[in-house]
Amino acid sequence: MNPKEVKASIRQRIWKLLEEQNIARFPRPVYGRIPNFAGAREAAMNLAKTHIWKEARIVKVNPDSPQKWVRLMALRQGKLLVMATPRIREGFIILDPSKIPSFLYEKAATIRGAFQLGQKIGLDELRELGGIDLIVTGSVAVDRQGHRIGKGEGYAELEYAILRELGLVGDDTPIATTVHDVQIVERIPREPYDLVVDYIATPTRIIETLSGEKKPPGILWDMLPCEKMRKIPILMELARRKGVKKQC
Repeated sequence: MNPKEVKASIRQRIWKLLEEQNIARFPRPVYGRIPNFAGAREAAMNLAKTHIWKEARIVKVNPDSPQKWVRLMALRQGKLLVMATPRIREGFIILDPSKIPSFLYEKAATIRGAFQLGQKIGLDELRELGGIDLIVTGSVAVDRQGHRIGKGEGYAELEYAILRELGLVGDDTPIATTVHDVQIVERIPREPYDLVVDYIATPTRIIETLSGEKKPPGILWDMLPCEKMRKIPILMELARRKGVKKQC
């Protein structure tokens, strides 16, 4: 099988396992999603024990359900939180805990609450951040070498690539994921645009992958489907600013 077929097979196996063993949590069924799982809060708490978390001032976290606890933890600990809007359709949201009443942190950690209590920002506002100290991403499955797969639509990779193009992240920027232990698999093939995670936090442990593999260099414009560009205005704007000549 080619890499995409292998990844699709792993996704189906993990989604099925989470449902059949009743590890999955709302929203269900988890098929087609970054799956929420029993122990997501404990996985976030384990992540908080790492030096990469403790040293981070600005944290970018995905908007999916299982990472709600990571987003909440960031707000409670006074970290500036950057979150992509779902499918990046409306760019990114920044949540500054100093500007949100503490009793609203739980609401702000949800997607709907983030739209209400955060601020949508574009390319210029993103660049003004100066740098992101840590990325936390969701996964359907991950292996001990740090290779991961999401739900198959490539948004985590695009979010990272946009930040890389803006100079906000680089090879030294740590990337972590929170998953259930059963989401750790033996081997996931890697394609050129795929993220590599440095740390895996589960409800029971922390795994430092030490893969040593370089992260994607930015947006691979030649491989980016025109359909994706048309649906994500911030990508179109970035392409225009960089003078990318792509026939769409």
